[in-house]
Amino acid sequence: MFKEFVETKHYSFHEGFADWRDAIRAACAPLLADGTIEKEYPEIIIEKVEELGPYIVIAPNICIPHAERGRGVNGTAMCFMKTEKPVSFDPDDPDKDARIFVVLAATDDEVHLSNLMALSETLSDEDIVAKVLAAKTPEDLLQIEA
Repeated sequence: MFKEFVETKHYSFHEGFADWRDAIRAACAPLLADGTIEKEYPEIIIEKVEELGPYIVIAPNICIPHAERGRGVNGTAMCFMKTEKPVSFDPDDPDKDARIFVVLAATDDEVHLSNLMALSETLSDEDIVAKVLAAKTPEDLLQIEA
């Protein structure tokens, strides 16, 4: 999985973001750059989080930004972003802070579910999460076996 992020250039590393909305936009940027998504896709994700709350933060430090299949999406892909400083989605709940972001974009429900399941399985491994949190370069990502 991490090798694929590096090979497709679907990754980025950042110090941090004062606003979670900026973090979502930055996490989506590599997918926007290669045409996988349209510029409205991050805005659709932001609207959903504003409407439903930070449902995309699935565990402390882990955020999976995504929106409905197809809207603003031209292809199916995942994109990785890591921040050094936690991004707060709810100032009253530190469990809703995230440093690992994996954007899901999908045109196909079956592939989307498959990607989501693989991602959930990988990020449920505490050792892998610790290595991801320590990663600072694409080379570090390549050393992580999922």
